[in-house]
Amino acid sequence: MSVNMRKISKLLFSLVFLYALTTACGRKEGGELTGVLDRPSFNGINPYGMQYIPSGTLHIGPADQDLRSTYVQRPKAISIQGFFMDETEITNNEYRQFVDWVRDEKALRLLDYMREDDNGDLTDEVDWDYRDEIDWEDTESEVQDLFYDDESFIYSGDEPNMGGKTVDIDKLVYEYKTYDWKSAAKTRDFSNIDKFAKEHSVNIYPDIFCWIRDFSYSYNEPMTRNYFWHPAFDDYPVVGVNWKMAQAFCNWRTELWNTFKATQKNEVNTEDFRLPTEHEWEYAARGGHDLAPYPWGGFYTRNGKGCLLANFKPGRGNYPEDGGLYTVAADMYFPNDYLLYNMSGNVAEWTSSAYYENAYSFLHDLNPDIRYDATDEDYEADQRKVIRGGSWKDVAYFLRCGVRHWEYQDTTKSYVGFRCALTFLGRSINDEF
Repeated sequence: MSVNMRKISKLLFSLVFLYALTTACGRKEGGELTGVLDRPSFNGINPYGMQYIPSGTLHIGPADQDLRSTYVQRPKAISIQGFFMDETEITNNEYRQFVDWVRDEKALRLLDYMREDDNGDLTDEVDWDYRDEIDWEDTESEVQDLFYDDESFIYSGDEPNMGGKTVDIDKLVYEYKTYDWKSAAKTRDFSNIDKFAKEHSVNIYPDIFCWIRDFSYSYNEPMTRNYFWHPAFDDYPVVGVNWKMAQAFCNWRTELWNTFKATQKNEVNTEDFRLPTEHEWEYAARGGHDLAPYPWGGFYTRNGKGCLLANFKPGRGNYPEDGGLYTVAADMYFPNDYLLYNMSGNVAEWTSSAYYENAYSFLHDLNPDIRYDATDEDYEADQRKVIRGGSWKDVAYFLRCGVRHWEYQDTTKSYVGFRCALTFLGRSINDEF
């Protein structure tokens, strides 16, 4: 082949290669600006047992005269992003799923039932395929004996109404990690996000003795012995849970969902389950009726037939008139127009918000949220968290949607529970994904 022919061949080859390269660059997108085409799918989430609360505007504060002249709930117009909320308070049986999960996770680790990686090496992840091999009812099983001999997991004393070899509830500790996003935002340094991580270790078994401790000269031992574990109370709201325990439950619920979604092809995680902010709670409680004093929309605690509409203390010494001496089932009474049960009464509910008397004076009008991650060494005033809704032992004043109250974050009460919220990712649930 002559030199000229070789040059012509090289030129033709270069032109063909250049043509192929330029056409390949735009072939996938058809030459159009399409965005990245191989993104994972997200079909939204409609969690079981939760109701969708649409975005909207809310006038927070008292719906009537501030009778106690507290000045801690001054009127203000705000906007709330759409979110999901549990239709009932978290029940004993739902919380027991969390307790059993922590118990079994500890047991599997003690037994070295861990997953293997592709190289056959053990990882730090528990292999849940072995969970069914643990029989907690068989007190003579080898597994129970191993725990008992270890003396780190089994309590050998007698537990009321149960007895035998019982898991030491002091060992039921849930460990998880959160991130301080506000600190990260200040530094704008996302190269090592783990330096903004916070480790949490929370004992998650409910405080059953709160039934006795909350009331002096009052016989409540049967509630202490039975309320959390007896099946008669499975559908009643869990109590004896402090703010830290409620936070731990929300984190576990997120991990539970994301672990399931990881088994689905090309699916991404959802946003975190969490406690609602106090104003999300108020917005949901009003049921779409702005300035409504109670979740049912009216100005009174009785309907036209004289029936009480919530579980609270309607008169001095008269607890059972509304149908419940203590708590009642979490889905008792009629729901509000967002289909949420017992937003007033039954148990007061933890929110994620820190309590400050003058918070309404400086909070933002877009998704207001005031949080402070207090430590046990902080001033007691900084460890206060907002609770809402009133409870079975409260008078009607605390049932009002706009009334704020608080408890210390490490406090457990027989009249305080919680429910979860989940931010909706999108403009409206009516949009098509």
